[in-house]
Amino acid sequence: MSHLRAALVSLVVLTVVTGIVYPVVVTAIAQIVFPRQANGSLIVKDGKVIGSALIGQPFDDPKYFWGRPSATSPFGYNAASSSGSNLSPTNPALVKSVQERVDALRAADPGNTAPVPVDLVTASGSGLDPHISPAAALYQVNRVAKARKLQPDAVRTLVERHTEGRQLGFLGEPRVNVLALNLALDGR
Repeated sequence: MSHLRAALVSLVVLTVVTGIVYPVVVTAIAQIVFPRQANGSLIVKDGKVIGSALIGQPFDDPKYFWGRPSATSPFGYNAASSSGSNLSPTNPALVKSVQERVDALRAADPGNTAPVPVDLVTASGSGLDPHISPAAALYQVNRVAKARKLQPDAVRTLVERHTEGRQLGFLGEPRVNVLALNLALDGR
């Protein structure tokens, strides 16, 4: 009987500590120290939440920069279903989908003969990546400038202003948040 009582007391104590006290303390610290990040890094425009800086969104209008393709299901950029395609580089289905994406990019900007950056035709491991490489953004400058009747240099300057450097100066690669860049375009 004493073993049962000790087990039940341990269960109750650990449940309260790990199920209530710890989550409340961590949430309180996050809300005090990093409130923006703790609430999802939401982007608000005119008092309305329009997205998150951490989750990609689909853009297919030529006047916007396009992000990485999404492999989430049942629809792209489904934050409740983060996943990659899990196809190997030699899988015929992946080769076909990449070629279709290259063809779509070439059709959207027929005068662009530059090599298509790989991140414009392949999904990220999560399927939710909100960033593209600076090369992928610069690849799209002429299409976006033409669709918006802007000078390519003005759009290129906007891309350069929205290029984020490496974290801590040495981690990761430079990147461009597609939603932030498109909002800056709309704000012009």
